[in-house]
Amino acid sequence: MPTDNPPVITRFAPSPTGFLHIGGARTALFNWLFARANDGKMLLRIEDTDRERSTDEAVDAILDGLSWLGLDWDGEPVSQFSRAARHREVAEKMVADGKAYYCFATPEELTEMREKARAEGRPPRYDGRWRDRDPSEAPAGARGVIRLKAPVEGETVVDDKVQGEVRFPNKDLDDLVLLRSDGSPTYMLAVVVDDHDMGATHIIRGDDHLTNAARQTLIYQALGWQVPIMAHIPLIHGPDGAKLSKRHGALGAEAYRALGYLPEALRNYLVRLGWAHGDDEIISTEEMIEWFGFDGMNKAAARFDFAKLEALNGHYIRHADDAYLADSIARILPEIDVDTPLGNNLEPAERDVLVAAMPGLKERAKTLVELIDSAAYLFIKRPLPFEEKARRILDEGGSDVLRKLTPALAALEQWSAESTEQAVRDFAEANDLKLGKVAQPLRAALTGRTISPGVFDVLAVLGKEECIARLQDVI
Repeated sequence: MPTDNPPVITRFAPSPTGFLHIGGARTALFNWLFARANDGKMLLRIEDTDRERSTDEAVDAILDGLSWLGLDWDGEPVSQFSRAARHREVAEKMVADGKAYYCFATPEELTEMREKARAEGRPPRYDGRWRDRDPSEAPAGARGVIRLKAPVEGETVVDDKVQGEVRFPNKDLDDLVLLRSDGSPTYMLAVVVDDHDMGATHIIRGDDHLTNAARQTLIYQALGWQVPIMAHIPLIHGPDGAKLSKRHGALGAEAYRALGYLPEALRNYLVRLGWAHGDDEIISTEEMIEWFGFDGMNKAAARFDFAKLEALNGHYIRHADDAYLADSIARILPEIDVDTPLGNNLEPAERDVLVAAMPGLKERAKTLVELIDSAAYLFIKRPLPFEEKARRILDEGGSDVLRKLTPALAALEQWSAESTEQAVRDFAEANDLKLGKVAQPLRAALTGRTISPGVFDVLAVLGKEECIARLQDVI
Protein backbone atom coordinates (compact mmCIF):
# COMPACT_ATOMS: atom_id res chain seq x y z
CA MET A 1 0.00 0.00 0.00
CA PRO A 2 1.37 3.45 -0.85
CA THR A 3 2.79 5.56 1.94
CA ASP A 4 2.59 9.27 2.59
CA ASN A 5 5.64 11.54 2.44
CA PRO A 6 8.52 11.03 2.47
CA PRO A 7 8.53 8.59 -0.43
CA VAL A 8 9.96 5.18 0.37
CA ILE A 9 13.54 4.72 -0.79
CA THR A 10 15.36 1.43 -0.26
CA ARG A 11 18.81 0.51 -1.40
CA PHE A 12 20.74 -2.62 -2.26
CA ALA A 13 24.45 -2.25 -1.58
CA PRO A 14 26.55 -5.27 -2.65
CA SER A 15 30.33 -5.49 -2.51
CA PRO A 16 31.76 -6.32 -5.96
CA THR A 17 34.11 -9.06 -4.78
CA GLY A 18 32.27 -11.90 -6.54
CA PHE A 19 28.96 -12.83 -8.11
CA LEU A 20 25.50 -11.95 -6.82
CA HIS A 21 25.21 -14.79 -4.30
CA ILE A 22 21.84 -16.18 -3.31
CA GLY A 23 21.69 -14.36 0.04
CA GLY A 24 22.38 -11.06 -1.67
CA ALA A 25 19.76 -11.83 -4.29
CA ARG A 26 17.15 -12.31 -1.57
CA THR A 27 18.17 -9.04 0.13
CA ALA A 28 17.83 -7.28 -3.22
CA LEU A 29 14.42 -8.91 -3.76
CA PHE A 30 13.12 -7.76 -0.35
CA ASN A 31 14.31 -4.20 -0.97
CA TRP A 32 12.82 -4.23 -4.47
CA LEU A 33 9.48 -5.60 -3.28
CA PHE A 34 9.18 -3.14 -0.40
CA ALA A 35 9.93 -0.22 -2.71
CA ARG A 36 7.46 -1.42 -5.37
CA ALA A 37 4.80 -2.21 -2.75
CA ASN A 38 4.99 1.38 -1.51
CA ASP A 39 5.32 3.18 -4.86
CA GLY A 40 8.90 3.97 -3.92
CA LYS A 41 12.36 3.49 -5.39
CA MET A 42 15.14 0.96 -4.95
CA LEU A 43 18.57 2.45 -5.47
CA LEU A 44 21.74 0.50 -6.18
CA ARG A 45 25.07 1.26 -4.55
CA ILE A 46 28.24 -0.65 -5.33
CA GLU A 47 30.34 -0.76 -2.14
CA ASP A 48 33.68 -0.88 -3.91
CA THR A 49 35.94 0.73 -1.31
CA ASP A 50 37.99 -2.48 -0.97
CA ARG A 51 40.06 -1.76 -4.05
CA GLU A 52 42.15 -4.94 -3.83
CA ARG A 53 39.12 -7.24 -3.98
CA SER A 54 36.66 -5.17 -6.04
CA THR A 55 36.62 -5.90 -9.78
CA ASP A 56 34.74 -4.59 -12.80
CA GLU A 57 33.88 -8.20 -13.69
CA ALA A 58 32.15 -8.63 -10.34
CA VAL A 59 30.19 -5.39 -10.84
CA ASP A 60 29.04 -6.63 -14.25
CA ALA A 61 28.08 -10.00 -12.75
CA ILE A 62 25.99 -8.32 -10.04
CA LEU A 63 24.18 -6.10 -12.53
CA ASP A 64 23.62 -9.08 -14.82
CA GLY A 65 22.28 -11.19 -11.94
CA LEU A 66 19.85 -8.49 -10.84
CA SER A 67 18.66 -7.94 -14.40
CA TRP A 68 18.10 -11.67 -14.96
CA LEU A 69 16.08 -11.87 -11.74
CA GLY A 70 13.93 -8.97 -12.96
CA LEU A 71 15.00 -6.69 -10.10
CA ASP A 72 15.34 -3.34 -11.82
CA TRP A 73 16.82 -0.45 -9.85
CA ASP A 74 16.07 3.25 -10.10
CA GLY A 75 18.65 5.68 -11.42
CA GLU A 76 22.32 4.94 -12.07
CA PRO A 77 24.33 2.67 -9.75
CA VAL A 78 26.39 4.69 -7.26
CA SER A 79 30.06 3.85 -6.67
CA GLN A 80 30.95 4.21 -3.01
CA PHE A 81 34.64 4.62 -3.83
CA SER A 82 33.89 7.66 -6.02
CA ARG A 83 32.40 9.42 -2.98
CA ALA A 84 35.53 9.23 -0.79
CA ALA A 85 35.98 13.02 -0.82
CA ARG A 86 32.46 13.47 0.56
CA HIS A 87 33.15 10.92 3.29
CA ARG A 88 36.34 12.76 4.32
CA GLU A 89 34.47 16.06 4.35
CA VAL A 90 31.88 14.66 6.79
CA ALA A 91 34.52 13.13 9.08
CA GLU A 92 36.47 16.39 9.26
CA LYS A 93 33.29 18.35 10.01
CA MET A 94 32.54 15.95 12.84
CA VAL A 95 35.96 16.76 14.33
CA ALA A 96 35.27 20.48 13.98
CA ASP A 97 31.90 20.02 15.72
CA GLY A 98 33.44 18.04 18.58
CA LYS A 99 31.67 14.82 17.55
CA ALA A 100 34.87 13.05 16.54
CA TYR A 101 38.58 13.37 17.24
CA TYR A 102 42.01 12.56 15.89
CA CYS A 103 43.66 9.52 17.42
CA PHE A 104 47.39 8.90 17.13
CA ALA A 105 47.61 5.61 19.00
CA THR A 106 50.33 3.45 17.47
CA PRO A 107 49.78 -0.11 16.24
CA GLU A 108 51.83 -1.28 19.22
CA GLU A 109 49.56 0.58 21.64
CA LEU A 110 46.44 -0.88 20.01
CA THR A 111 47.90 -4.39 20.25
CA GLU A 112 48.69 -3.81 23.93
CA MET A 113 45.08 -2.67 24.56
CA ARG A 114 43.67 -5.79 22.90
CA GLU A 115 45.95 -8.14 24.81
CA LYS A 116 45.17 -6.45 28.13
CA ALA A 117 41.42 -6.67 27.48
CA ARG A 118 41.76 -10.33 26.54
CA ALA A 119 43.73 -11.07 29.69
CA GLU A 120 41.02 -9.40 31.79
CA GLY A 121 38.22 -11.26 30.00
CA ARG A 122 36.87 -8.12 28.36
CA PRO A 123 36.00 -7.60 24.69
CA PRO A 124 38.79 -5.65 22.97
CA ARG A 125 37.92 -1.97 22.96
CA TYR A 126 39.86 1.20 22.27
CA ASP A 127 40.44 2.90 25.62
CA GLY A 128 39.79 6.47 24.48
CA ARG A 129 43.27 7.78 25.31
CA TRP A 130 43.11 10.48 22.60
CA ARG A 131 39.47 11.56 23.20
CA ASP A 132 40.44 14.71 25.07
CA ARG A 133 44.01 15.28 23.94
CA ASP A 134 45.05 18.02 21.57
CA PRO A 135 46.35 16.80 18.18
CA SER A 136 49.37 19.06 18.75
CA GLU A 137 50.61 16.45 21.23
CA ALA A 138 51.04 13.94 18.44
CA PRO A 139 54.56 12.98 17.36
CA ALA A 140 55.91 15.00 14.45
CA GLY A 141 54.74 13.66 11.11
CA ALA A 142 52.27 11.23 12.67
CA ARG A 143 49.12 10.60 10.61
CA GLY A 144 46.22 9.89 12.88
CA VAL A 145 42.85 8.34 12.32
CA ILE A 146 39.53 10.04 13.04
CA ARG A 147 37.41 8.31 15.66
CA LEU A 148 33.79 8.83 16.66
CA LYS A 149 33.40 10.36 20.11
CA ALA A 150 30.78 7.82 21.13
CA PRO A 151 28.78 8.10 24.36
CA VAL A 152 30.26 5.91 27.12
CA GLU A 153 27.13 5.68 29.26
CA GLY A 154 23.55 4.68 28.60
CA GLU A 155 22.46 2.54 25.68
CA THR A 156 21.62 2.78 22.02
CA VAL A 157 18.27 1.41 20.93
CA VAL A 158 17.61 -0.03 17.49
CA ASP A 159 13.86 -0.21 16.86
CA ASP A 160 13.95 -2.91 14.23
CA LYS A 161 10.93 -3.84 12.14
CA VAL A 162 11.86 -7.53 12.19
CA GLN A 163 13.94 -8.06 15.33
CA GLY A 164 11.93 -5.71 17.54
CA GLU A 165 13.53 -3.31 20.02
CA VAL A 166 17.20 -4.22 20.48
CA ARG A 167 19.30 -2.43 23.14
CA PHE A 168 23.09 -2.06 23.08
CA PRO A 169 25.10 -0.76 26.08
CA ASN A 170 27.14 2.17 24.79
CA LYS A 171 30.21 0.99 26.71
CA ASP A 172 30.35 -1.96 24.30
CA LEU A 173 30.14 0.08 21.08
CA ASP A 174 33.59 1.71 21.12
CA ASP A 175 34.99 4.90 19.58
CA LEU A 176 35.05 3.39 16.13
CA VAL A 177 37.37 4.63 13.39
CA LEU A 178 35.65 6.82 10.79
CA LEU A 179 38.63 7.84 8.67
CA ARG A 180 41.84 5.85 8.35
CA SER A 181 45.26 7.47 8.55
CA ASP A 182 45.57 7.38 4.75
CA GLY A 183 42.37 9.46 4.47
CA SER A 184 40.16 6.60 3.31
CA PRO A 185 36.75 6.18 4.98
CA THR A 186 35.75 3.09 6.89
CA TYR A 187 32.70 1.06 5.97
CA MET A 188 30.74 2.42 8.94
CA LEU A 189 31.13 6.07 7.93
CA ALA A 190 30.72 5.52 4.20
CA VAL A 191 27.45 3.60 4.62
CA VAL A 192 25.89 6.26 6.84
CA VAL A 193 26.90 9.16 4.59
CA ASP A 194 25.80 7.37 1.43
CA ASP A 195 22.47 6.24 2.84
CA HIS A 196 21.77 9.78 4.04
CA ASP A 197 22.80 11.44 0.80
CA MET A 198 20.82 8.92 -1.27
CA GLY A 199 17.75 9.63 0.85
CA ALA A 200 17.31 6.03 2.01
CA THR A 201 14.25 5.82 4.24
CA HIS A 202 14.43 2.07 4.91
CA ILE A 203 17.46 -0.20 5.39
CA ILE A 204 16.60 -3.85 4.72
CA ARG A 205 19.57 -6.20 5.11
CA GLY A 206 20.78 -9.38 6.82
CA ASP A 207 20.64 -9.63 10.60
CA ASP A 208 24.42 -10.09 10.69
CA HIS A 209 24.42 -6.27 10.40
CA LEU A 210 22.38 -5.75 13.56
CA THR A 211 25.37 -4.66 15.68
CA ASN A 212 26.45 -2.39 12.81
CA ALA A 213 23.00 -0.79 13.04
CA ALA A 214 23.76 0.33 16.60
CA ARG A 215 27.15 1.75 15.66
CA GLN A 216 25.74 3.48 12.62
CA THR A 217 22.90 4.90 14.72
CA LEU A 218 25.54 6.64 16.86
CA ILE A 219 27.03 8.21 13.72
CA TYR A 220 23.60 9.39 12.54
CA GLN A 221 22.95 10.93 15.95
CA ALA A 222 26.34 12.63 16.04
CA LEU A 223 25.60 14.20 12.65
CA GLY A 224 22.07 15.21 13.62
CA TRP A 225 20.62 13.14 10.79
CA GLN A 226 17.43 11.08 10.95
CA VAL A 227 18.07 7.36 11.35
CA PRO A 228 16.40 5.33 8.57
CA ILE A 229 13.88 2.65 9.48
CA MET A 230 15.78 -0.60 9.99
CA ALA A 231 14.69 -4.14 9.12
CA HIS A 232 17.25 -6.91 9.67
CA ILE A 233 16.12 -10.11 8.01
CA PRO A 234 17.27 -13.58 9.11
CA LEU A 235 20.12 -15.21 7.25
CA ILE A 236 19.66 -18.22 5.02
CA HIS A 237 20.95 -21.51 6.44
CA GLY A 238 21.55 -24.85 4.80
CA PRO A 239 19.22 -27.83 5.33
CA ASP A 240 21.42 -28.91 8.27
CA GLY A 241 20.92 -25.58 10.05
CA ALA A 242 24.50 -24.42 9.46
CA LYS A 243 25.34 -21.13 7.80
CA LEU A 244 24.70 -21.37 4.08
CA SER A 245 27.82 -22.37 2.15
CA LYS A 246 28.60 -23.46 -1.39
CA ARG A 247 27.86 -27.07 -0.51
CA HIS A 248 24.33 -26.00 0.43
CA GLY A 249 23.70 -23.89 -2.66
CA ALA A 250 25.32 -20.55 -1.87
CA LEU A 251 25.99 -20.01 -5.56
CA GLY A 252 25.84 -16.93 -7.72
CA ALA A 253 22.66 -15.98 -9.56
CA GLU A 254 24.35 -16.88 -12.83
CA ALA A 255 24.86 -20.44 -11.55
CA TYR A 256 21.13 -20.85 -10.90
CA ARG A 257 20.44 -19.57 -14.39
CA ALA A 258 22.89 -22.12 -15.84
CA LEU A 259 21.31 -24.87 -13.71
CA GLY A 260 18.06 -24.17 -15.52
CA TYR A 261 15.97 -22.25 -13.02
CA LEU A 262 13.47 -19.65 -14.18
CA PRO A 263 13.84 -16.19 -12.61
CA GLU A 264 10.17 -16.08 -11.61
CA ALA A 265 10.53 -19.42 -9.81
CA LEU A 266 13.67 -18.28 -8.01
CA ARG A 267 11.93 -15.04 -6.97
CA ASN A 268 9.01 -17.06 -5.59
CA TYR A 269 11.36 -19.40 -3.72
CA LEU A 270 13.52 -16.63 -2.27
CA VAL A 271 10.61 -14.54 -1.05
CA ARG A 272 9.45 -17.50 1.04
CA LEU A 273 12.86 -17.66 2.77
CA GLY A 274 12.11 -15.22 5.56
CA TRP A 275 8.68 -13.91 4.53
CA ALA A 276 5.26 -15.51 4.27
CA HIS A 277 1.72 -14.67 3.29
CA GLY A 278 -0.42 -17.18 5.12
CA ASP A 279 0.09 -20.66 3.71
CA ASP A 280 0.58 -19.48 0.13
CA GLU A 281 3.41 -21.32 -1.65
CA ILE A 282 2.88 -20.25 -5.27
CA ILE A 283 3.04 -16.45 -5.29
CA SER A 284 3.17 -14.42 -8.47
CA THR A 285 5.35 -11.34 -8.62
CA GLU A 286 2.23 -9.17 -8.79
CA GLU A 287 0.94 -10.79 -5.59
CA MET A 288 4.32 -10.35 -3.89
CA ILE A 289 4.22 -6.63 -4.58
CA GLU A 290 0.62 -6.37 -3.40
CA TRP A 291 1.19 -8.32 -0.17
CA PHE A 292 4.80 -7.61 0.82
CA GLY A 293 5.51 -5.87 4.10
CA PHE A 294 7.32 -6.19 7.42
CA ASP A 295 4.43 -8.04 9.05
CA GLY A 296 5.17 -11.18 7.08
CA MET A 297 8.88 -11.31 7.92
CA ASN A 298 10.26 -14.00 10.22
CA LYS A 299 12.91 -13.71 12.92
CA ALA A 300 14.18 -17.27 12.54
CA ALA A 301 16.76 -18.24 9.94
CA ALA A 302 15.34 -19.80 6.79
CA ARG A 303 16.65 -23.11 5.46
CA PHE A 304 17.59 -23.53 1.83
CA ASP A 305 16.07 -26.63 0.24
CA PHE A 306 17.01 -27.57 -3.33
CA ALA A 307 14.17 -30.11 -3.54
CA LYS A 308 11.58 -27.40 -2.84
CA LEU A 309 13.22 -25.06 -5.32
CA GLU A 310 13.16 -27.76 -8.00
CA ALA A 311 9.51 -28.57 -7.32
CA LEU A 312 8.60 -24.90 -7.54
CA ASN A 313 10.61 -24.49 -10.73
CA GLY A 314 8.81 -27.48 -12.21
CA HIS A 315 5.48 -25.80 -11.48
CA TYR A 316 6.56 -22.63 -13.28
CA ILE A 317 7.88 -24.62 -16.24
CA ARG A 318 4.59 -26.54 -16.62
CA HIS A 319 2.62 -23.29 -16.62
CA ALA A 320 5.00 -21.28 -18.80
CA ASP A 321 4.44 -20.25 -22.40
CA ASP A 322 6.11 -22.71 -24.79
CA ALA A 323 7.90 -20.03 -26.83
CA TYR A 324 9.15 -18.39 -23.61
CA LEU A 325 10.67 -21.71 -22.51
CA ALA A 326 12.36 -22.19 -25.88
CA ASP A 327 13.83 -18.69 -25.70
CA SER A 328 14.95 -19.31 -22.11
CA ILE A 329 16.75 -22.45 -23.27
CA ALA A 330 18.41 -20.50 -26.07
CA ARG A 331 19.76 -18.01 -23.54
CA ILE A 332 21.37 -20.60 -21.28
CA LEU A 333 22.80 -22.93 -23.93
CA PRO A 334 26.17 -21.08 -23.97
CA GLU A 335 26.37 -21.32 -20.15
CA ILE A 336 25.48 -24.91 -19.35
CA ASP A 337 27.98 -27.71 -18.95
CA VAL A 338 25.86 -30.36 -20.66
CA ASP A 339 26.60 -32.31 -23.82
CA THR A 340 23.63 -31.67 -26.10
CA PRO A 341 23.03 -32.08 -29.84
CA LEU A 342 21.93 -28.44 -29.83
CA GLY A 343 25.47 -27.27 -29.07
CA ASN A 344 25.51 -23.76 -27.65
CA ASN A 345 23.19 -22.16 -30.15
CA LEU A 346 19.51 -22.63 -31.06
CA GLU A 347 18.81 -22.12 -34.75
CA PRO A 348 15.40 -20.73 -35.82
CA ALA A 349 14.32 -24.07 -37.30
CA GLU A 350 15.37 -25.89 -34.12
CA ARG A 351 13.45 -23.36 -32.05
CA ASP A 352 10.29 -24.07 -34.05
CA VAL A 353 10.67 -27.80 -33.43
CA LEU A 354 11.32 -27.20 -29.73
CA VAL A 355 8.23 -25.01 -29.36
CA ALA A 356 6.10 -27.66 -31.08
CA ALA A 357 7.42 -30.37 -28.76
CA MET A 358 7.26 -28.28 -25.60
CA PRO A 359 3.77 -29.36 -24.39
CA GLY A 360 5.01 -32.94 -24.08
CA LEU A 361 8.47 -32.04 -22.80
CA LYS A 362 7.58 -29.64 -20.01
CA GLU A 363 5.23 -31.93 -18.08
CA ARG A 364 8.10 -33.90 -16.54
CA ALA A 365 10.94 -31.36 -16.36
CA LYS A 366 11.93 -29.57 -13.17
CA THR A 367 14.65 -27.43 -14.79
CA LEU A 368 15.49 -26.07 -18.22
CA VAL A 369 18.53 -28.36 -18.26
CA GLU A 370 16.19 -31.35 -17.87
CA LEU A 371 14.09 -29.90 -20.70
CA ILE A 372 17.17 -29.70 -22.90
CA ASP A 373 18.11 -33.28 -22.05
CA SER A 374 14.62 -34.63 -22.72
CA ALA A 375 14.54 -32.74 -26.04
CA ALA A 376 17.76 -34.36 -27.24
CA TYR A 377 15.82 -36.97 -29.25
CA LEU A 378 14.51 -34.18 -31.49
CA PHE A 379 17.92 -33.11 -32.73
CA ILE A 380 20.18 -36.15 -32.40
CA LYS A 381 21.69 -37.47 -35.64
CA ARG A 382 20.89 -40.94 -37.01
CA PRO A 383 21.66 -43.65 -36.22
CA LEU A 384 20.61 -42.97 -32.64
CA PRO A 385 22.70 -44.03 -29.65
CA PHE A 386 20.63 -46.23 -27.32
CA GLU A 387 20.44 -46.42 -23.57
CA GLU A 388 21.03 -49.93 -22.28
CA LYS A 389 17.37 -50.47 -21.32
CA ALA A 390 16.17 -49.18 -24.70
CA ARG A 391 18.56 -51.47 -26.55
CA ARG A 392 17.39 -54.45 -24.49
CA ILE A 393 13.72 -53.74 -25.33
CA LEU A 394 14.57 -53.72 -29.03
CA ASP A 395 16.75 -56.84 -28.84
CA GLU A 396 14.16 -58.83 -26.88
CA GLY A 397 11.46 -58.80 -29.51
CA GLY A 398 10.87 -55.09 -29.88
CA SER A 399 12.46 -54.87 -33.31
CA ASP A 400 10.25 -57.67 -34.59
CA VAL A 401 7.14 -55.77 -33.43
CA LEU A 402 8.36 -52.61 -35.17
CA ARG A 403 9.11 -54.55 -38.38
CA LYS A 404 5.44 -55.43 -38.58
CA LEU A 405 4.21 -52.00 -37.40
CA THR A 406 6.27 -49.80 -39.72
CA PRO A 407 4.31 -50.53 -42.96
CA ALA A 408 1.07 -49.49 -41.22
CA LEU A 409 2.62 -46.21 -40.14
CA ALA A 410 4.22 -45.63 -43.55
CA ALA A 411 0.81 -46.02 -45.18
CA LEU A 412 -0.74 -43.16 -43.22
CA GLU A 413 -1.70 -40.18 -45.35
CA GLN A 414 -2.46 -37.90 -42.38
CA TRP A 415 0.35 -37.77 -39.80
CA SER A 416 -0.57 -36.48 -36.36
CA ALA A 417 -0.63 -37.62 -32.76
CA GLU A 418 -4.23 -38.72 -33.22
CA SER A 419 -3.76 -40.62 -36.49
CA THR A 420 -0.60 -42.41 -35.36
CA GLU A 421 -2.21 -43.36 -32.06
CA GLN A 422 -5.16 -44.89 -33.87
CA ALA A 423 -2.83 -46.83 -36.18
CA VAL A 424 -0.80 -48.19 -33.27
CA ARG A 425 -3.91 -49.17 -31.31
CA ASP A 426 -5.38 -50.92 -34.36
CA PHE A 427 -2.09 -52.78 -34.87
CA ALA A 428 -1.91 -53.86 -31.22
CA GLU A 429 -5.50 -55.11 -31.29
CA ALA A 430 -5.02 -56.95 -34.59
CA ASN A 431 -1.92 -58.70 -33.24
CA ASP A 432 -3.39 -59.40 -29.79
CA LEU A 433 -0.75 -57.19 -28.08
CA LYS A 434 -1.09 -54.88 -25.13
CA LEU A 435 -0.51 -51.26 -26.12
CA GLY A 436 2.65 -51.08 -23.99
CA LYS A 437 4.24 -53.95 -25.95
CA VAL A 438 4.08 -51.74 -29.03
CA ALA A 439 4.61 -48.31 -27.46
CA GLN A 440 7.74 -49.29 -25.52
CA PRO A 441 9.85 -50.44 -28.51
CA LEU A 442 8.41 -47.56 -30.56
CA ARG A 443 9.63 -45.07 -27.96
CA ALA A 444 13.03 -46.77 -27.75
CA ALA A 445 13.49 -46.69 -31.53
CA LEU A 446 12.44 -43.06 -31.90
CA THR A 447 14.28 -41.56 -28.89
CA GLY A 448 16.95 -44.06 -27.86
CA ARG A 449 15.45 -43.99 -24.37
CA THR A 450 12.75 -45.63 -22.27
CA ILE A 451 11.45 -42.31 -20.90
CA SER A 452 10.20 -39.50 -23.11
CA PRO A 453 7.14 -37.34 -23.70
CA GLY A 454 4.07 -39.25 -24.87
CA VAL A 455 5.11 -41.50 -27.75
CA PHE A 456 2.36 -40.19 -30.03
CA ASP A 457 3.51 -36.63 -29.36
CA VAL A 458 7.01 -37.79 -30.29
CA LEU A 459 5.70 -39.21 -33.55
CA ALA A 460 3.88 -35.97 -34.37
CA VAL A 461 6.80 -33.67 -33.59
CA LEU A 462 9.46 -35.71 -35.39
CA GLY A 463 7.30 -35.99 -38.51
CA LYS A 464 6.64 -38.96 -40.75
CA GLU A 465 9.87 -38.97 -42.76
CA GLU A 466 12.17 -38.87 -39.73
CA CYS A 467 10.12 -41.43 -37.79
CA ILE A 468 10.07 -43.98 -40.63
CA ALA A 469 13.83 -43.49 -41.11
CA ARG A 470 14.52 -44.11 -37.42
CA LEU A 471 12.32 -47.21 -37.44
CA GLN A 472 14.13 -48.51 -40.53
CA ASP A 473 17.43 -48.07 -38.68
CA VAL A 474 16.41 -50.60 -36.03
CA ILE A 475 14.56 -53.15 -38.19
